[in-house]
Amino acid sequence: YGPVVTERHRHRYEANEKFLDTLQQAGLVISAITQREKLTEMVELPREVHPWFVGVQFHPEFKSTPWDGHPLFTSYIKAALAHQAERSPSQKAAA
Repeated sequence: YGPVVTERHRHRYEANEKFLDTLQQAGLVISAITQREKLTEMVELPREVHPWFVGVQFHPEFKSTPWDGHPLFTSYIKAALAHQAERSPSQKAAA
């Protein structure tokens, strides 16, 4: 993305600030916050912990079209395809 992300969102829930340090110490990465209120907008786990773990407060579906998916959706699909390609034939058959 870059240093500034502009997304449509509606905060009904938010991360409790009392637990943010504990979550970060456990490996959760807070990768986006609001400029004014400093609310958590996006969290991730490092790739060495999970191949694709992202949580967002915004609505990426509002910036998607059938021809141009939001970067989160296209990234998720690419990660799923890569994971599928890495699985052994016996793992694929069991699924």
